[in-house]
Amino acid sequence: MSENPERAISYVLSRYVRKYMDSDVLILNKNTPTREATRMLHHYETDDIVVTDENNIPVGIVTDEDILRKVSDVTVYAESTTLKDIMTTPLITINEKATLQEALHKMRDNGIRKLPVLSNKNEILGMIFQTTIANVIRDATATPARLLSPPVKAILGNLGFVLQFAGVLLLVPAILATVLEDTVIATGIYLTTVLLLVTGFFLNSYGEKASLNLQQASILVFSSLFLLTLFGTVPYLYVLPSDETSIEAFSNAFFSSAAGFTTGGISLFHEPEKLNESFTFFRSYTQLVGGMSFIYLVITAFYPESKLQSMRGFISGRTLHMKELFLTITVIFSIYIVIVATLLYLFGEGNIIDNFSLAMSTLATGGFLPTSTILGNLLWQEQIILMGAMILGALPFTFHYAFVRKKFLSPKLGKEVLTYFAILGSAIILFISISGLDPMESAFITVSASTTAGLQQESLAELWSGAQTILIILMFIGGCGFSTAGGFKIFRLLQLRHFLDFINKVKRSKLTAETKKEMISTLIIIALFPIIAVIAGAHLAEIEQVSYEDAFFEAVGVITTGGLSAGVIDLNTDPATKIVLGFLMIFGRLEIIAIIYIFVPKLI
Repeated sequence: MSENPERAISYVLSRYVRKYMDSDVLILNKNTPTREATRMLHHYETDDIVVTDENNIPVGIVTDEDILRKVSDVTVYAESTTLKDIMTTPLITINEKATLQEALHKMRDNGIRKLPVLSNKNEILGMIFQTTIANVIRDATATPARLLSPPVKAILGNLGFVLQFAGVLLLVPAILATVLEDTVIATGIYLTTVLLLVTGFFLNSYGEKASLNLQQASILVFSSLFLLTLFGTVPYLYVLPSDETSIEAFSNAFFSSAAGFTTGGISLFHEPEKLNESFTFFRSYTQLVGGMSFIYLVITAFYPESKLQSMRGFISGRTLHMKELFLTITVIFSIYIVIVATLLYLFGEGNIIDNFSLAMSTLATGGFLPTSTILGNLLWQEQIILMGAMILGALPFTFHYAFVRKKFLSPKLGKEVLTYFAILGSAIILFISISGLDPMESAFITVSASTTAGLQQESLAELWSGAQTILIILMFIGGCGFSTAGGFKIFRLLQLRHFLDFINKVKRSKLTAETKKEMISTLIIIALFPIIAVIAGAHLAEIEQVSYEDAFFEAVGVITTGGLSAGVIDLNTDPATKIVLGFLMIFGRLEIIAIIYIFVPKLI
């Protein structure tokens, strides 16, 4: 018998119903005579008929008991009775990607023992029975202990898929480096791609693709970002100075790779304009992969298809479908990149590859620059283009989804988006009034901080402390939920509307358990971001011998993946510190919530 029955049951109940459904289902039109339906029930040796209308949409169900009970009351008219006269309606169904646990809950709530299983197109795929689920649970508790438990196999299977997907994506900069004849850089990127593909294949051979609970999904998300960062160090090891010790080289590569895949954007290269075009493209591309793939990964891991209904946001009441959503977001961001890069090229007449690199880094709210001087010579038109791109990256994916699905009509703005624009607009006005900088430059820096893009035209070390405070607050808040921006996100500020009720003992008892957990998680996250920044800032101030204000500003840029820098971290920073800061960028990209779910499962 399984050594941990509760864990085994939890695992099987998280599996999709389509894996255990009976696909042999008798489907008949509602106008089918009852006499004919009875004959077909006997012929196919089944007990149920799913009834459809003229458009083949399932509308009801008829069982053999229905025929015996209902037809016996109208025996005189039995010959003229059709299925629509005796069917049970409305038909209660379940989606193919719902879990067995969700199926059990729906059966319990409706007092039934079976559910027709439908595809996303409302096509009947099969039938899931209560007895089938009971047998699955019984078998799970009776299975001998294995080397890898089912939850571990599920994590490995999903992790393998993520790594293989990232490996395929990284073929793009590898091919570009090959075309540009940058042999050394191409070798490093190809090696990373091979490592991702081979590791992904190895993990897939030991794991299996299955749904995950919240704790397992958190482990998956952290493991994915860590391994992407680890394998992403390889191209940097080919480019960084060769006179460094092995630990120094690895720490620099790890920090730079983390700054890419987490969209942190803090660069250790003082003169990136001396880097090859293919490498600057690779750096920006990792931010795009990290930014977009992270959204996909979080949606896939934390929100299965059946739960996407609650994430519709303001999409005209339509139900989100995973494949449609992924394809739409990928296409629209590709269009964004092409438009931004083209506009930058037309106005700036710069290098087209650098323009694409800057477009990807901006829309991914990453902050890596193709050259260290490019922002210093930007025209006002280019600054407006980049500010628009940064804001697009900080908006929730539902905004872009609605934008496309409504055929480029203006989507309805949700509370989170309106709150974001209100905060950003107020901050721009305040920063312009106290920073002493040019209004356009002030607006640019403010947008960069609010979107956590980290693009800046000069070091912010000499900025007045009041102006720095505004930028720090903006980086802490970040963009909207499910965007490429960092920070603890606007939607968590909106969750604080329950704060007064939460601290009041009488009113707290009236809050739902889910609301209490959300409030606790929100308070922990909002508290941890500045606490971690305070500790990291103190350490940086001590080892770098700089003012605490500048060190704290730098630490905020790390933990929020904001990228704005006071020039404190460089190639000479202590190797151990850079590795720790690399992990802090990963934690910040996870919004710390995934780490909390891993170690504090009670909040799940």
